[in-house]
Amino acid sequence: MGISQSFGPSPDRESNIAFLRQAVDCGVTFFDTAEVYGPFDNEDVVGEALQPSRDQVVIATKFGFAFDDDGRQTGVSSRPEDIHRAVEGSLRRLRTDVIDLLYQHRVDPDVPIEDVAGTVKELIEAGKVKHFGLSEAGPTTILRAHEVQPVTALQSEYSLFWREPERSVLPTLDELGIGFVPFSPLGRGLLTGAVTRESTFGDGDIRANLPRFTGEALAVNLDLVDRVRDVADRLDATPGQVALAWLLAQRDWIVPIPGTRRISRLEENLGATGLRLDAAVVDELTRASDQVAVVGDRYPEAMQALIDRT
Repeated sequence: MGISQSFGPSPDRESNIAFLRQAVDCGVTFFDTAEVYGPFDNEDVVGEALQPSRDQVVIATKFGFAFDDDGRQTGVSSRPEDIHRAVEGSLRRLRTDVIDLLYQHRVDPDVPIEDVAGTVKELIEAGKVKHFGLSEAGPTTILRAHEVQPVTALQSEYSLFWREPERSVLPTLDELGIGFVPFSPLGRGLLTGAVTRESTFGDGDIRANLPRFTGEALAVNLDLVDRVRDVADRLDATPGQVALAWLLAQRDWIVPIPGTRRISRLEENLGATGLRLDAAVVDELTRASDQVAVVGDRYPEAMQALIDRT
């Protein structure tokens, strides 16, 4: 998402293509996109960039938003006809004949999840999709969908800053054998240590409108970053690497997807895979997360309302 939107001016297309190909050269095999990113042009960039290495990588994309005739997002829609439309568009833009992992981007309260799962099942049987995923879905929705078409992965925000999935989502995934893909595993940059109490966010940066990043909330929330940095200094690592290693230590079926647009950050993130935290350090970080009461919601009210907790 970040190479096309939400974090200030985007790099040019050729730079993005080169960056994604560098990621493959660095050993990255799992790439996450969506039709709504851009919208549409993110899939096109990903498709062109990964076409030479298509047989070496796994591509995840998503359906579930509605658009007007000018391509502007107008809400959610997971009606079967819209799912088919989205998949045909994604296949074309991604320059592939099959989508490895297809997520419902947000639960549509107007379409029974059984109908959504049934439509994806048809697409799997047709050979256009390999695996079914859900994003920001609650445990009841996951269970209902899984009964119709086995769910391979659930995507939601999860990090030292946001641990709500531990309450009921992770136990559900464990019970059903579903993988978990945390997005924003670095708290949208907070856990990298690059954000300070003096940071401001310019035009096109989503963080300017996120309650967690404003005023007094940011000052309080950075207390957790200070504690993570203390651990990182002891381990000769970066705060971001420690935050990712903590996630990887939670379950062996967790695959975080940190976003970046710079090769230096990519290499830093990949370094987390070699950082093994012992139980005492994992507990220390968990206690630090418990002790800092994060201030501010994840999203503004309208975006928060799209999250399914049932």
